Amino acid sequence: MEQVDLTNCDREPIHLLGKVQSFGFLIATTPDWIISHVSRNVSQYVPFSPEDMLGKRALDLIPAESIHAIRNRLQFIHPRRGVEVVYNLKLEGTDRPFDVSIHALESNIVMEFEPAGTLEGESNDTANVRNAIDRMADLPQVEAIYSQAVRFIKMVTGFDRVMLYKFATDGSGEVVAEAKKYGMAPFLNLRYPATDIPRQARALYLENPIRLIADVADDGVVVVEHRRSETGVPIDLSGSRLRSVSPIHLEYLRNMGVGASMSISVIVNGELWGLIACHHNTPLVPSMRYRNCALLFGQMLSLVLQSRFAAEEKSKDARVAELTTEVSRALSTEVSSPELLRSSAEAFSDILQADGFCVIQEDTMLHSGLTPEDDDVRGVCNVLNAFPGNEVFATNSIASIVEGWNGGGASVAGVLAIPISRSPRDYILFFREELVRKVNWAGNPEKPVTLGPNGARLTPRKSFETWQQTVHGQSEDWNSSDLRVASQLRIMLLEVVLRMTDEAGRQRKAANEKQELLIAELNHRVRNILGLVRGLISQTNSGTDSTADFVKKLDSRVQSLARAHDQITRHNWSPASFRELINTEAESYLLDKKDRVIVTGPQVLLTPPAFSAMALVMHEMITNSAKYGAISDHHGSVEIDLEVDDEGALLVSWKDVGGPPVKTPERRGFGSTIIERTVPFELKGEAEIDYPVEGVTASFKIPANHVIPGRSGIASTVKKSAKNIHPIDVPQSILIVEDNLIIAMDAEDIFRSLGADEVSVVATVEAAFTEIEGRTSPFQFALLDVNLGSDTSYDVARRLKEMAVPFVFASGYGEDVDAPEELTDALRIGKPYDKDVLSSLFSQVREG
Repeated sequence: MEQVDLTNCDREPIHLLGKVQSFGFLIATTPDWIISHVSRNVSQYVPFSPEDMLGKRALDLIPAESIHAIRNRLQFIHPRRGVEVVYNLKLEGTDRPFDVSIHALESNIVMEFEPAGTLEGESNDTANVRNAIDRMADLPQVEAIYSQAVRFIKMVTGFDRVMLYKFATDGSGEVVAEAKKYGMAPFLNLRYPATDIPRQARALYLENPIRLIADVADDGVVVVEHRRSETGVPIDLSGSRLRSVSPIHLEYLRNMGVGASMSISVIVNGELWGLIACHHNTPLVPSMRYRNCALLFGQMLSLVLQSRFAAEEKSKDARVAELTTEVSRALSTEVSSPELLRSSAEAFSDILQADGFCVIQEDTMLHSGLTPEDDDVRGVCNVLNAFPGNEVFATNSIASIVEGWNGGGASVAGVLAIPISRSPRDYILFFREELVRKVNWAGNPEKPVTLGPNGARLTPRKSFETWQQTVHGQSEDWNSSDLRVASQLRIMLLEVVLRMTDEAGRQRKAANEKQELLIAELNHRVRNILGLVRGLISQTNSGTDSTADFVKKLDSRVQSLARAHDQITRHNWSPASFRELINTEAESYLLDKKDRVIVTGPQVLLTPPAFSAMALVMHEMITNSAKYGAISDHHGSVEIDLEVDDEGALLVSWKDVGGPPVKTPERRGFGSTIIERTVPFELKGEAEIDYPVEGVTASFKIPANHVIPGRSGIASTVKKSAKNIHPIDVPQSILIVEDNLIIAMDAEDIFRSLGADEVSVVATVEAAFTEIEGRTSPFQFALLDVNLGSDTSYDVARRLKEMAVPFVFASGYGEDVDAPEELTDALRIGKPYDKDVLSSLFSQVREG
């Protein structure tokens, strides 16, 4: 007996079963048009038996004009490449027209006939495909494209369930979008093992991108071969549209409770990206015209997705190029090498979707985000040092390379390593956290190997209950795009590190000279600070204050300078945030009243001299307001508005609001002198203060050479009261009866955006009654298109009225369309309608 293992399904010759499905019949000819193969059921469609046909000239059974039409289509076919279609073809002995699909093998011309469907509305179908594709191409998110695609195919073909099935790199697949009939169990987000669609089946999906299984109870009809051409091998049906189905796959579908299925290949960049999978509860044969419409849609969807994925890659590449340029420009700044690498890693972390990163350079280790402890990072580096040092390395399981790995104290599971030197080996490591994935398998992917009714093969599982597999110690996979981005980052950083190494040599040479200059600069700064403190002491001493008051005033001014000095030195004596200065002063002096200082305008940085000067000015302004002005009572506030003018100067506007009446001071103290003279004297700017009765106002202009633009944004402590919002009472189950596909999809989108949970869309009166009567609870609302082709929705309206279900008529003839007397009181809207019109209907229905 044959050894049974997981390769049995993959080895099954599903293209050589020698049978076709019985909803059509097959005729194959030799290149000189002698009939070589016929399916056994041919006599059900034409008054000839297989024996009457085999070995005869095709012209004896197929009229010359039909042969002519077929030969014209063959012009576009090459062996094993493509299927062509001819509609409404005539055959001898019958008045029935047939639709025929044609493909060519090396030794045969294969024609598959089905009873012809009507050609009425073919142009509308093509227009619907075009419109649907145009709409999908404009959708911002690829998930929205997935959803739109399955909805369109469901409406076009009539299948009960349509899914978009996306293949993973290991051959398994996941349902990423689903449109289904009400009441069916959802398959969305279920994953199916790779063995469910064997390799040879995936190969056939590439060759023949549409596949219909019309009836899972149909075991197929044998294809008979003419004895003169018998080879002992069944005819190759790889390109056949009628090809019968593997018994294993039929059993699989029966176990799922499926009566008919159809799949449309989604092919991106020449590879099978996924399938549009359609299921029906009972046997179903969509006409060849509808199937080709669905096939055209699938091909166009493939192009839309291919274009979208290419655009995403192009956008990512552009972002990488932009970041590379930014890092190269940063070389002109005095940034240490590890810090520069850190800023580079931080910029690339978002693109790589990393949860954290670590820069390792010589004895320096810089962390950001979710990273292991230092010792664990060194352990990873020790393992990486054994790998080639000239390429990026990535794994979604550090435990697979580091013995005893437990997450490094931070639930880290994946690492992408970029070596940035040879010896000693330095790295930028990007980390991803452990992704404890509960994968919703539609059945156990490790399905048991047993002898089944079909011989020594794998028997499809009998249960499709969700089987969950939890994967520990793994992160999200690093894909090829991540590796490409990391390689670009490595090339750029190697160039940066080399240039910075050269620069470091030059810097060491000048280090001693700079040290002497720094000591001299320090002496200069200390002397300036001592001089400033001495001036504060002498100016604060008015001669009239008590010792306690004098000490209190002096201490507050010195503390203000100290706070400013702390903020400057925190940034290595570089420009600091003016907004942070104000916030620090408010927090230090006003305590619980600090929120009453409201700052608006852009974020700006001030040079150290301007920062120190404005620290004294803002200190005096805030203390005065707290003692005598707006903040001295329980209601007032201070509004500080910042603005950068066209010349780059900072304009500071101060205004006391809601405080007690203001009186002009009778004398000018040292505080007033600081406010009025510091900016003009020390910064060569402008200052002005006024004392209107409603509140003190002041304005300062700080010259552009002291101002550096910071991050944009407006901050405010004003609390805005929330508006009273009355939500619309949206029905949760809605019926749409509309025969225009695009309008129906628009209405469904609107109702769902308003909050409806269940929206059923049908195009005919018959389908509407099926939906209404098949429910356990009635719909809560209905939107009825008055004109449904040659029919109207009035009977549906009457039934809904009997059930007390609110409904609204919609018509392309406007709101004044006539209705039967018993329905004249129904609400009516004209087309086109929008979200506002539909949302207003609910309140009108309630009021009515």
